Amino acid sequence: MTHATQSVLRQALALGPMERAELLEALFRSFDRRRADQVETLWEEEAEARVDAFASGAMGADTADDVFGRLGGP
Repeated sequence: MTHATQSVLRQALALGPMERAELLEALFRSFDRRRADQVETLWEEEAEARVDAFASGAMGADTADDVFGRLGGP
């Protein structure tokens, strides 16, 4: 652990229980947000690749009737 990290830890441990819990929650959310951003970026790339593949004719599409038929729907 770096000196800066140790200093932050000492300051955090000096906080009251509720403040520490709020800090912990904010830190955990920061990890989740980065992960969510990564997943969102990957999905955007995948969607663009599918649109490009469809536009170029490399990928076809099914009609809604075909899809619902396979699902046993209307």
